[in-house]
Amino acid sequence: MPEGPEIRRARDELAAAIEGKTAERVEFHLPALASWNDRFDGEKVLSVGSRGKAMLVCFANGYCIYSHNQLYGRWMVVKPGEWPDTRRQLRLAIHTSTGNALLFSASDIEVWPAEELSRHPFLRKLGPDVLDERLDVDRVCARLESARFYKRRLGSFLTDQAFVAGLGNYLRCEILFSAGLHPNRRPCELGAEQLAQLAGQILALPRQSYETGGITNEPARAQKLMASGKSFEQARFQVFRRAGEPCYRCGTTVVQEKQGGQPCYLCPNCQPVGG
Repeated sequence: MPEGPEIRRARDELAAAIEGKTAERVEFHLPALASWNDRFDGEKVLSVGSRGKAMLVCFANGYCIYSHNQLYGRWMVVKPGEWPDTRRQLRLAIHTSTGNALLFSASDIEVWPAEELSRHPFLRKLGPDVLDERLDVDRVCARLESARFYKRRLGSFLTDQAFVAGLGNYLRCEILFSAGLHPNRRPCELGAEQLAQLAGQILALPRQSYETGGITNEPARAQKLMASGKSFEQARFQVFRRAGEPCYRCGTTVVQEKQGGQPCYLCPNCQPVGG
């Protein structure tokens, strides 16, 4: 599933293509939304925004199109008259004179009045966006120490969008490794220095991923690995999807454990259970 950095990069691409433009035609290809066809035609795209893993495209008619890519959804931007090379099913198309924004394979698409977005059942539960520049270490520490999360396992709540919005499985694994913490640890077991280090990584790695197009490994190491012949996917992570391979720090074999219904990758030496 795309995580916060991927959705923010998609948001940037969409904004560059359609924000401030007039939608010549907006097509909904989900039967439940068929009644909205033609109702956005000729409306100006006021803004394109993202909140965690959700995308919001707001129009001058006072309505916003909410979408969540879930596991398979993907936005693509093409020039007028072009079509991407894909077998995916088109779900939503926003056509302008200079570019078209196309959403494929997603099933979670809704239309909401802009003034009612605060009542949206997903958006209203979100914590602060992890990529929000106003979010700092002190605020993240406060959330870690709050009654809602203080006694929960890190591996469980780091992907809870009510904690901070935008973290998913790969970021969870990479953050815990960078902080040297096992996913079974709880904030209530950590000292002030460990909490601050964890909060720092919760902010730093998603922002690095956003800036680099998905790299949470040390950037210099990732570049060196790719120069030696490794693919981007092989080079981009520190531990995620690297079970059976040596830890870059200590050489211990990276393992995979089940955490919160998802595979969690970690180094048993760098992230001891009781460390």
